Amino acid sequence: SIIFIKANTITALLRRAFTLPYSLPYSLGALSLFASSSSSSSSVSSSISSSIMGKGAEAEWALKPTNVIPRGKPFLVCVLDGWGENKIKDEYNAVSSTPTPCYDALSAVQGRFRTVKAHGPAVGLPTWDDMGNSEVGHNALGSGQLIDQGARLVDRAIETEAMFEGDGFKHIAQAFDANTLHVITLLSDGGVHSRLNQSQALMLGAAKRGAKKIRLHVLLDGRDVPDGTSINFLEEANKTMEELKAMGCDACIASGGGRMHITMDRYEAEWEMVKRGYETHILGKAPNTFTDAVEGVKTLRSQQDPKPDDQYVPAFVIVDGEGAPVGKVVDGDAVVLANFRADRMCEMSKALEYEDFSSFEREEWPKMHFAGLMQYDGDLGLPKKTLVDAPSIQRTCSEFLAKNGLRSFACSETQKFGHVTFFWNGNRSGYFDEKLETYVEIPSDVGITFDVAPNMKAEEICAAGVEALKSGKFDHVRINFANPDMVGHTGNLEATKQAVALCDAKVQELVDTVNELGGIYLITADHGNADDMVQRNKKTKEPAKNPETGENLALTSHTLAPVPVLIGGSGLPEGIKFKEGLEDAGLANVTGTIMNLMGYETPEGWEESLI
Repeated sequence: SIIFIKANTITALLRRAFTLPYSLPYSLGALSLFASSSSSSSSVSSSISSSIMGKGAEAEWALKPTNVIPRGKPFLVCVLDGWGENKIKDEYNAVSSTPTPCYDALSAVQGRFRTVKAHGPAVGLPTWDDMGNSEVGHNALGSGQLIDQGARLVDRAIETEAMFEGDGFKHIAQAFDANTLHVITLLSDGGVHSRLNQSQALMLGAAKRGAKKIRLHVLLDGRDVPDGTSINFLEEANKTMEELKAMGCDACIASGGGRMHITMDRYEAEWEMVKRGYETHILGKAPNTFTDAVEGVKTLRSQQDPKPDDQYVPAFVIVDGEGAPVGKVVDGDAVVLANFRADRMCEMSKALEYEDFSSFEREEWPKMHFAGLMQYDGDLGLPKKTLVDAPSIQRTCSEFLAKNGLRSFACSETQKFGHVTFFWNGNRSGYFDEKLETYVEIPSDVGITFDVAPNMKAEEICAAGVEALKSGKFDHVRINFANPDMVGHTGNLEATKQAVALCDAKVQELVDTVNELGGIYLITADHGNADDMVQRNKKTKEPAKNPETGENLALTSHTLAPVPVLIGGSGLPEGIKFKEGLEDAGLANVTGTIMNLMGYETPEGWEESLI
């Protein structure tokens, strides 16, 4: 089925949207959405534009025509999520080792293929060692601006001690004297959702400022960092516990589990994950109990079938000598969600904060002092209390389109729907103008690892994109194929190659449609992933081996590879090519390129266009 979003947010209200059933092939053209008028999108846009913007708004928001590329052509933006252009092109690169006739043909067109950076400072992260991710990638693609992002914002708040001076910290500090501070975080240095050094700084800073009892609730990674590193991170966390004890603070690890088994669901795809996390972290209830976290995780990994996997380690609780949980949350305690990335913290935030909550039954709901490291949903104001202020992203691509009466269509499946809408729109839920914007979510599979069904919903996303283009109702059609990234995260090379091959075939269908309609396209990605599926020796770049089995160690994280940008279409004038230079261009430079290809100048304040 396809869900047409008519709600005000992509979180709780998202699920109240009505569902329209279809059997394949999808026939969106029959819907009143696409068939409400016979007028062309360009004529509709021009009439709406004059009525939308008053005289005062025109100077700030009016898009200026380029007079080089014609306006009103069907236009497609296609994001191949996790499709990197890696220097290492061996059998473990699922992009280069898979037959991709469409991608190969498009990238061979002189002057219409290049790469851009999608990690580190190019997407607002602190260092070039910080891999990009879908959130910051779509922020950059959708805004055309370099915005300081999660990890960098938190680093600065720690360095300046602003984290410990705001209302959020004062809120949790109410528990320091007589109660417990609970910190729930992804135990990792991957820099995508969290960084261990930031949680350490938070706990040490709290102890320095009076916290007498701290409990750390861990989520094991194995996705943004190599699988099996959970033990190393737990040992590092235990060193911090000893440091806290030396400061007179009662501190220990209290609970945990794999990030894809408990707590870190997103887009309300699987509330049962969040329920398991709530019961583990808050109620101190889990199927597995241990007195030591390191030994507990080692035991659980040894029991996993067919192979150990940090992401899916079952939930566990640490207990004392009498079998009682050491970290159950009680009235008066403080709880901090210490991930900086939003998408996988929204649901747990609701479970902790909302009095009126019905997504699952909470056996208990302690009266706690709750705060998030950052705000996870700006429109909902969720959470109410935060330790670090979120970035404010204004003047995004979608807002410019809406203020100029241009109609846009955005589509992906559940796993990436928020990226092609919320994150693309500058961390903003809902619409800029509901009359001009159409968002389509195709529900992702649930309850399985994506290598089991590596096609995911690429067929349906392609069908929706084709119909949107053919409808003539949209000036801007934007879609995201999730499977190179989501299947890449499983570490299954063959399944990832299947995902890449299908995406290539679906891109061909979209490009054929654009050409048939006399339109223009831009194809890109948000970060690397599928382009390297093995961990590598840092010196030789050869696959790293499991010392016990001799097997290659799978890589399940993103990569630091640049990503492709391809332009074309039968409606694009022959002389339009990428500029020479701009070697350090990043994803934010793509946004001005999009606007140029639609026939408009790059708005002031955006990064330079690539053409």
